[in-house]
Amino acid sequence: MSEADKFLYRDGGKVANPLDQADWATKKLVWIPSETLGFVAGSVKEEKGEECVVELADTGKKVTVNKDDIQKMNPPKFSKVEDMAELTCLNEASVLHNLKDRYYSGLIYTYSGLFCVVINPYKYLPIYSENIIEMYKGKKRHEMPPHIYAITDTAYRSMMQDREDQSILCTGESGAGKTENTKKVIQYLAHVASSFKSKKDQGELEKQLLQANPILEAFGNGKTVKNDNSSRFGKFIRINFDVNGYIVGANIETYLLEKSRAIRQAKDERAFHVFYYMLTGAGDKMRSELCLEDYNNYRFLTHGNVTIPGQQDRDLFVETMDAFNIMSIPEEERIGLLKTVSAVLQLGNMSFKKERNSDQASMPDDTAAQKVCHLLGMNVTDFTRAILSPRIKVGRDYVQKAQTQEQAEFAVEALAKASYERMFRWLVMRINKALDKTKRQGASFIGILDIAGFEIFELNSFEQLCINYTNEKLQQLFNHTMFVLEQEEYQREGIEWSFIDFGLDLQPCIDLIEKHASPPGVLALLDEECWFPKATDKSFVEKVVQEQGNNPKFQKPKKLKDSADFCIIHYAGKVDYKADAWLMKNMDPLNDNVASLLNQSTDKFVSELWRDVDRIVGLDKVAGMSDGGIHGATKVRKGMFRTVGQLYKEQLSNLMTTLRNTNPNFVRCIIPNHEKKAGKLEPHLVLDQLRCNGVLEGIRICRQGFPNRIVFQEFRQRYEILTPSAIPKGFMDGKQACVLMIKALELDSNLFRIGQSKVFFRAGVLAHLEEERDIKITDIIISFQSWCRGYVARKAFTKRQQQLTAMKVIQRNCAAYLKLRNWQWWRLFTKVKPLLQVTRQEEEMQAREDELEKTKARQQQTEEQLQEFEAKQQQLNAEKVALQEQLQAETELCAEAEDMRSKLATRKQELEEILHDLESRVEEEEERVTQLQTERKKMQTNITDLEQQLDEEEAARQKLQLEKMTTDAKLKKIEENVMVLDDQNNKLNKEKKLLEERISEFTTNLTEEEEKSKSLQKLKNKHEAMITDLEDRLRKEEKSRQELEKNRRKLEGDSTELNDQMADLQAQIAELRAQLAKKEEELMAALARIEEEAAAKNTAQKKIRELEAQLSELQEDLELERAARAKAEKHRRDLGEELEALKTELEDTLDSTATQQELRTKRETEVTQLKKVLEDEAKVHELQVADMRHKHNQAFDELNEQLEQAKRNKASVEKAKQAMESEHNELAIELKTLNQGKSESEQRRKKAETQVQELQIKHTESERQRKELADKVAKMQSELDNVNSVLSVVEGKSIKATKDCSTVESQLQDVQALLQEETRQKLSFSTRLRQMEDDQNSLRETLEEEEQGKKNTEKQLYTLQAQLTEMKKKMELETQSLEGAEENKKRMQRELEGVVQQLEEKASAYDKLDKTKTRLQQELDDMMVDQDNLRQTVSNLEKKQKKFDQMLTEEKTISSRNAEERDRAEAEAREKETRALTLTRELETIKDLKGELDRANKVLKAEMENLVSSKDYVGKSVHELEKAKRAMDQQLEEMRVQLEELEDELQTTEDAKLRLEVNMQAMKAQSDRDLQARDEQGEERRKQLVKQVREMETELEDERRQKALATAAKKKLEADLGELEAGISMANKGRDEALKQLKKLQALLKDQMRELEDLRLSREEALNMAKEHEKKLKAIEADTIRLQEELASAERVKKQAQTERDELQDELTGHNAKNSLTVDEKRRLDTRIAKLEEELEEEQLNTEMVNDRLRRNMLQTDQLVTELTAERSTAQRLEGTQAQLDRQNKELKLKLQELEETVKSRYKASIAALEAKILQLEEQLDLESKERQQSSRLVRRAEKKLKEVLLQVEDERRNTEQYKAEADKANNRTRQLKRQLEEAEEEVTRANANRRKLQRELEDATESQDAVTREVSTLKSKLRRGDLPLNMRRVMNRTAMGDSDEEVDLPSDDAAKPLPE
Repeated sequence: MSEADKFLYRDGGKVANPLDQADWATKKLVWIPSETLGFVAGSVKEEKGEECVVELADTGKKVTVNKDDIQKMNPPKFSKVEDMAELTCLNEASVLHNLKDRYYSGLIYTYSGLFCVVINPYKYLPIYSENIIEMYKGKKRHEMPPHIYAITDTAYRSMMQDREDQSILCTGESGAGKTENTKKVIQYLAHVASSFKSKKDQGELEKQLLQANPILEAFGNGKTVKNDNSSRFGKFIRINFDVNGYIVGANIETYLLEKSRAIRQAKDERAFHVFYYMLTGAGDKMRSELCLEDYNNYRFLTHGNVTIPGQQDRDLFVETMDAFNIMSIPEEERIGLLKTVSAVLQLGNMSFKKERNSDQASMPDDTAAQKVCHLLGMNVTDFTRAILSPRIKVGRDYVQKAQTQEQAEFAVEALAKASYERMFRWLVMRINKALDKTKRQGASFIGILDIAGFEIFELNSFEQLCINYTNEKLQQLFNHTMFVLEQEEYQREGIEWSFIDFGLDLQPCIDLIEKHASPPGVLALLDEECWFPKATDKSFVEKVVQEQGNNPKFQKPKKLKDSADFCIIHYAGKVDYKADAWLMKNMDPLNDNVASLLNQSTDKFVSELWRDVDRIVGLDKVAGMSDGGIHGATKVRKGMFRTVGQLYKEQLSNLMTTLRNTNPNFVRCIIPNHEKKAGKLEPHLVLDQLRCNGVLEGIRICRQGFPNRIVFQEFRQRYEILTPSAIPKGFMDGKQACVLMIKALELDSNLFRIGQSKVFFRAGVLAHLEEERDIKITDIIISFQSWCRGYVARKAFTKRQQQLTAMKVIQRNCAAYLKLRNWQWWRLFTKVKPLLQVTRQEEEMQAREDELEKTKARQQQTEEQLQEFEAKQQQLNAEKVALQEQLQAETELCAEAEDMRSKLATRKQELEEILHDLESRVEEEEERVTQLQTERKKMQTNITDLEQQLDEEEAARQKLQLEKMTTDAKLKKIEENVMVLDDQNNKLNKEKKLLEERISEFTTNLTEEEEKSKSLQKLKNKHEAMITDLEDRLRKEEKSRQELEKNRRKLEGDSTELNDQMADLQAQIAELRAQLAKKEEELMAALARIEEEAAAKNTAQKKIRELEAQLSELQEDLELERAARAKAEKHRRDLGEELEALKTELEDTLDSTATQQELRTKRETEVTQLKKVLEDEAKVHELQVADMRHKHNQAFDELNEQLEQAKRNKASVEKAKQAMESEHNELAIELKTLNQGKSESEQRRKKAETQVQELQIKHTESERQRKELADKVAKMQSELDNVNSVLSVVEGKSIKATKDCSTVESQLQDVQALLQEETRQKLSFSTRLRQMEDDQNSLRETLEEEEQGKKNTEKQLYTLQAQLTEMKKKMELETQSLEGAEENKKRMQRELEGVVQQLEEKASAYDKLDKTKTRLQQELDDMMVDQDNLRQTVSNLEKKQKKFDQMLTEEKTISSRNAEERDRAEAEAREKETRALTLTRELETIKDLKGELDRANKVLKAEMENLVSSKDYVGKSVHELEKAKRAMDQQLEEMRVQLEELEDELQTTEDAKLRLEVNMQAMKAQSDRDLQARDEQGEERRKQLVKQVREMETELEDERRQKALATAAKKKLEADLGELEAGISMANKGRDEALKQLKKLQALLKDQMRELEDLRLSREEALNMAKEHEKKLKAIEADTIRLQEELASAERVKKQAQTERDELQDELTGHNAKNSLTVDEKRRLDTRIAKLEEELEEEQLNTEMVNDRLRRNMLQTDQLVTELTAERSTAQRLEGTQAQLDRQNKELKLKLQELEETVKSRYKASIAALEAKILQLEEQLDLESKERQQSSRLVRRAEKKLKEVLLQVEDERRNTEQYKAEADKANNRTRQLKRQLEEAEEEVTRANANRRKLQRELEDATESQDAVTREVSTLKSKLRRGDLPLNMRRVMNRTAMGDSDEEVDLPSDDAAKPLPE
């Protein structure tokens, strides 16, 4: 047992002491409480009701104890148990006793369920070395004794296996060893998870991770009474690992730094270590730079230089500086840190005094302040002013407030604490930055939480509340996880159990602390009190008592004089809290004047520390709380006020969320005594910590369930003695046997549960069963002992009886001798009796001489036989040599078989492990596959539904397109009507001009008024500027508020008069702002374009870089392949050499026997087979390498093409960038102009401000002018009344004007005809223009489609790149020769040429598209030129029209006709309005349809996504569907990840295959070596045997029978040897089969490669299918376009009919003036119109035949019919009105001029309204057309995305099917390998049995030979004694012959006996 094992393993001999077991069973030992020892052992002597009399085990004293205080004792077999959860009596006494026993034995680690309890040993233990780490590495928890390494290793292994984040929670009191255990965890992980093999080669990251501890300990640890190196902060260290389990980074979060330790310390305690390190270890230069002094000069170091025994501060300072170097923290930052530390110490040296006449503080000596300012980079005067008289905000002003001495000292201490805390936070951030700089991505992490445990002092403050609140949350987490695991086992075992969440037991206490409202918790009330100015700690306590007084976890102080303010009942016990200075601690206030100075410090480090000055709580808040404060002092800085409680609660909630997302492992550290002595344990102290740490809480939870569990077999084996007749004879299942046993034991059903493999018991049941078992065993042993004693006594009695009878016989004989000894005859008899033999001596001599002669004859015979035996011996020697050779061969084969067996066994174990992993993976894959199959079925059904819906949608889309065409036609018609209206408007405008000439007089007056209004506007601007200025002054100057209010009243009086003018100006300003906004939007759009171009450029550059990186990687892969080829060739040479060596060995062994020749032939066949296998493998590898070369070349060429394409794209991007830069420059110029305009406007504003005074002067003038204007307006009103009266007169006289109309009619008709022709031309040109615009839009759409195709090609490029990466992985696996690549290269070049041709074709297609684009652009330009020409012609026509209008003005007297035309125009406007309304309704219906389509599309998408994500319900909202889509994307990502994992698994299997080959070769070599060794051993044994046989044959010539037996034995040995040879041949067959399996594996690998190729081909087929689908879609689109063209042609026919109808109407109007012929012609035209209407209806019927689903066309045609009837009625009405106009025209000629003025005034409003409506309609039409185009594009894109998603889903489904097939194949392979392994093992066992049998026979033979040789040697020795006398020789010969005959026969029989076996 090593030195480390003493502190890890318990002594098993002492544990299983039978005396202790008997003592426990007889005495009924229990635990009773003790004041000194916690609990004492005693035995129950007597029970008296509720009390018991107990005799103490140590003293023998009897004590009466209450039954409730007695706790049961566990049986001795549970002594020093490693896991206390196994204790059958789970109570405090048993836990304490177990921990105490283990601690005194040197075992500091003990498990308690999920907990690992650690007791501080206070001495060094040799259990943390690298050997111990290796011992625990990879072992399961139950396999090794308890250790922190076991906890860490289980966390690490479960992270690697389950891919689940882990956490290790170390809690405990100060000095319990939390920090040390945390270090050990980090040490273990740095050793196990390092990517470097040895400690010397440890990586930089691992070193930094280990060196972060010294830095944190220097700045965050200090000496306390309990601990010399106590962590004064909590930390959570998060170590990140990659997929392979290597450390890739770390992160540290800190909690609750005890910053008050920086300014004061308790007795025998130190401040933070860094103060002492710096003062001791700093050199002279550093001391002068940091202004350091002696220890005793610093007030903040309360006890001066307190040293720690065994610790050198100077060495630790050097170690800390080295750690800074390793963490790569530069020198500047180190000096900044030390300066801050020195400044904290110097702040304590600042002294303040009271002034004589006031309480104000003063600083008599400012040397310390100067040093502080020098170190922190501040001004001394500003700093002293900020400390002594800081500026405090009062209302909106800042006032300097003098500070008292206490306030100044408090401010300095707060500043020191805040500086140290900020410096510590910065240090942690810097360490995190150093630890997290690796580029590798972390897949999972292990978090180590080192935080203070539950603390209960006499009086507890705010810090203890925070710590206890944290431990409540951690205990809740433990309770939840512990019982979740318990109940998972119950479910696994199938036990009935209702779920209990024991975490909820702690919820009331947590709510009492953290709840926000109803009622608020302690922290919420504390935050609330911090907001109130007059709040105190007393008011806070009163509020807590008021709100939480009725809470069961809260208690008020029982007495008024109690020092505690309130109590909280935690899980660990009742805790008294004193709320002194809680508000101060929660707000943590600072002097914000000093903080702002520190923020502006000249030292970069200090300013960086104090950058978040806005978030601090100022002293004005504290002043307001202490003395009520000034009004406004309570305002906090814009919501940035965050209390300590809030921040800590957020930190804790984040920590708990991370811990809940991990798998927690709990470590509870315990301090054994306060004296820091090793080997001493105070029971009460340990019990308190067990309560506080939650160990006893965990035991309480355990007792609620079934903590004791035992396997069926063990239960039956141990406790069957209690139920001897319960189980019948014969075989019975373990579960049934346990059920019968428990029935026989008559246990209560609530005390046990029977699972699938275990029996579960409540606490204490097993102890009861142990008692009964011990009683039973004692009874049995007593009965056995009594029987034994009776037997021994009986045997002794019989012996005594025999002795008595013997004594009687002896006495009788003695008495007879005494009687006869004096009798004479007796004496004679005794003398005569010896003389009776003398007469026979001669006869005896004669007989002996005869015997001598016989012996001589026999000697001659033996000499002859000896010669014969010598000849035979030579023969046997020759045979022995042959046999030796045979044995040597056989032993070689046997050794080979043995070696093969051992290797196969090891390999079997490896394969079984791989098998288990594969089986688990296969099960997972099967589950996934089943899920995917179900999803696939659902998808197929849904796809069919979707296809049907798509068909319906396609039909609806076609229908919509047709409707779109009809609506376009309607829109064109409306546009034509708009053009007509435009012409009418032009006419009216001309009339307006005439009227304007009449009103020129009025306009002159208006211009004057406008000038006046402009001057008023200027005055108004000035007033506005003045008002803004005055408002600013009002805000700034509150002291002169009254005077300004007077001025404001005056100005308000002025402004009320100027409000109207201001409104106009504001409208103008709004227009200017709108223009500015438009400009800015244009600017932003341009900038966005520039950014997009820059982003495109960057992406192109990234692509180029990626492609270059891929090129470099491919080159590296090529080099690797070459190296692998060299290795393979070397391996082949080695194999050849091995083969030649084997050949030579075979040739050496080929000379002896036929068996060797057979072996030689077998080995030759094996060699030939191996050669064939090697050749096949070489060929296969050559083929694979050729394929890889081919693929590599292809990929290389593709990459080159991609590079060239990227270069082209780069050039185009640069061109676009130049264009964008030019646009940017233009926009910049525009910006400059706008800025100049802005500056000019600002100058104008200034001028306007100067003109405000002039406005005030001119205000009176404006009032006077206003009055004059009012008078003028009255005059104008009177004139208007006169004009109205004149109009009425004119209307009376208009009847006369109709007579003059007949003369002007002909001219009017001609002019109207001309106008109509012009309008037709205009309409035709506008329609052509629109058609061209439509063509342009369609071309743009095609361009967009081409761009989409380009994107698709890019996607294909990406897929090819992905395939490239896959090929790269395959290339890494391939390690064989690279021959025959030239042909593949040529093939690749051919394929490359084909690809280049395809690319050239695509490029030519793109060029064609560009050409078509340029051609269309040219056509557009031509059209624009034509449009300009048409405009010129239109302008010429308008000039002509003007001339004609001038002619008309001379003859127009048709006011009545104009009035009727006005009515008609109004009616038409109404009709058009109604038509517009109908159109808008139709548009709305179209929009609704579009919306329905969009919704349907979304529904389809959602269904598709639901199909993919295996959701089978429909009708979700859009939001849920988007969620589903996201989930689908995530699933797709997961599937990709799974694919990558499967590829990784493939790689691992191939690696395993390579390892198998290497292992097989190694096994082969090892087996050869072992066979040789065994052959040698066998040869030696055989030589010995042959020697013995030779001796036996030479010495035993007489015994032919022995020879026959020996020959028989020899034959048997030969038969056994034959059997051995058969066994060896079987082993060889097994080896051959293993080789065959290897070949099969290689073939399977080839199949997998082929399957991968098939996968790639299937992917390409899927892409081809997608392309075919796209072609089909294009064909469908072409069909739809054709149908649209047919519809358009129908529309054209319809339009032609309409134009004909219009022409007919024109002809009608032209011929109205004619006679009755016109009437006949009118009838004829009516009939023609009716025919045309019939033709129109036929055309409509034809369109319906073209597309049956266009039902709305019928409605449109009906509308057209109604329009035609309306046109008819209008035509009839026109005829009537024409007649009236003829009459009225003559009368109105005279009064035309007067009426024109009135008409102008009346028509102006209606024309403007019509123009506005027309503009609105045009805008609506433009918007609708744009929206429609966008919607169609969106629909197309959505359809494309849908198709892509469908293709991806199909690909994923195929992949899953293929992977499932591969998994099945892998399963079959593993099963086959398993079977073969089992067969090989059986063969090996058979061979071993035969070998053992042979060895036994050989041993028997050797024993018989030894016996024979012994006898022969005795005979030889007797025969060689020839110097004896003759008579003696005769006697000896006779006796020897007789004896030898007897003795020789016996051993020969004995030797013959074992041989037949």
